[in-house]
Amino acid sequence: MSRLIRAISENGGVIFYALDSTEIVREAERIHKTSAVTTAALGRLLTAASMMGVMLKSSDHSLTLRVKGGGPAGTVLAVSDGQGNVRGYVEQPIVELAPRADGKLDVGGAVGKDGTLSVVKDLGMKEPYVGQVPLVSGEIAEDITAYYAVSEQTPTVCALGVLVDRDLSVMTAGGYLIQLLPGALESEIAQLEQNIAAMPSVTRLLRDGAALEQIMERALDGFSPNILDEREVCYRCDCSQDRVERALLSLGRQELQEMAQEEKPIEVCCHFCDKKYQVDAAALLAKLDAIHP
Repeated sequence: MSRLIRAISENGGVIFYALDSTEIVREAERIHKTSAVTTAALGRLLTAASMMGVMLKSSDHSLTLRVKGGGPAGTVLAVSDGQGNVRGYVEQPIVELAPRADGKLDVGGAVGKDGTLSVVKDLGMKEPYVGQVPLVSGEIAEDITAYYAVSEQTPTVCALGVLVDRDLSVMTAGGYLIQLLPGALESEIAQLEQNIAAMPSVTRLLRDGAALEQIMERALDGFSPNILDEREVCYRCDCSQDRVERALLSLGRQELQEMAQEEKPIEVCCHFCDKKYQVDAAALLAKLDAIHP
């Protein structure tokens, strides 16, 4: 389990989210067998999705982040439910790139920046809300910040990090997200900018043993923050045999008949958790005939 907190400044003008996503990213790396730089890319996106997911109004709602930047990693996708539980995948899990000049993993190089960040919110309406912005850097955090500035006109600070050890294990992962509500004073904005500029990276803070509350106190120094709630979140896939069968039924009778003629079970592998399902095409066809004679 990973821990997430939500806090607000004393005057109610600043909202703060922080997540230690180490266990989530470790599980993603275990499932997808990612290389160091793709672990970092997927881990950052999962962390952002979890924090953004808890902003949704209902646990039944969901949020999808899709980054398509033209880099060798291909599409990177993360989905969160309204409780902050996430799942995701990266199209090309193995990418090897030289580190950046500062020695950090070249996430932007793996993701690319010739493309878009899409944010899809399924709020239980007829149509989902879809926001899309051009990528700024492919480093994920800057792109999330740009999304909020352009699509939701909400001044936002986003910090994300994944620290991968030499043996490809995940040492730490996490992030924080700060939003200024309407009416923020220039002095408050300046104070917040000063606080953020003085902070080490989120992975360094976590590696050095900082608790989420300590990260909050540093980021919101001078704002007297109060914690609103905390929760445990995890990497969670909601795939099932029933979901797989319903997806196959949606292909239609002709497609199922062709599959049934092959007289072999259909094998479906979940993108998110790598679980494999086998379905008897003839039995599924019989089920379709019962539903729509």
